[in-house]
Amino acid sequence: MEEATTVAVPGGPRLEARLQGLDSPVGGFVLCHPHPLYGGDMDNPVVIRTAEVALAAGYATLRFNFRGVGASEGIHDRGRGEQDDVGAAMATLGPRLPTGAPVGVIGYSFGAHAAARATRPGEAPLGLVAPPLGMYDWAFLGRGGGPVLLTAGTRDDYCPAAALHRLAEATGAQERVIEGADHFFFGKLYPLGEAIAAWLASIRPAA
Repeated sequence: MEEATTVAVPGGPRLEARLQGLDSPVGGFVLCHPHPLYGGDMDNPVVIRTAEVALAAGYATLRFNFRGVGASEGIHDRGRGEQDDVGAAMATLGPRLPTGAPVGVIGYSFGAHAAARATRPGEAPLGLVAPPLGMYDWAFLGRGGGPVLLTAGTRDDYCPAAALHRLAEATGAQERVIEGADHFFFGKLYPLGEAIAAWLASIRPAA
């Protein structure tokens, strides 16, 4: 069962959030939703599917609404303040995990960019689902040594497969392409879940 919680951003808003999987997890993931100005929130089907897969893999999850979304305070900040939101969510989840358990981030679309900007290369496992490669600068995402997932569909106009492949080569990320999926993964949530699950299995901490 999920439990309601609040993410307090230092010097900023308080964010609506949900926690689950806190019974002896191997680690945890903060989940970041798509663009707030286009209807994105923590109840997005891709975010929910990601939470289900992470939970099944033994990870705790914290999904939350960015500032200005749902019951979260504040207003949309074009990705700047949202980076602080991600950092605060990680700081909220970390103490709820066993000592030394890793805290990672998985972001979808706009949430992928916020997630990547909020973490330093190699700092945390980083899953980028349908990152909108044509809408933001991704040059900052270099080879940092940490586990990174890049996944998108072959019919994603916002994340062309060729661009995804170039970024995967540049960063050393695991690349997983979902055949026939568009940016919203209509009808493709199951294969997306399989791709995320395979990545989670590959980075699972040793017992």
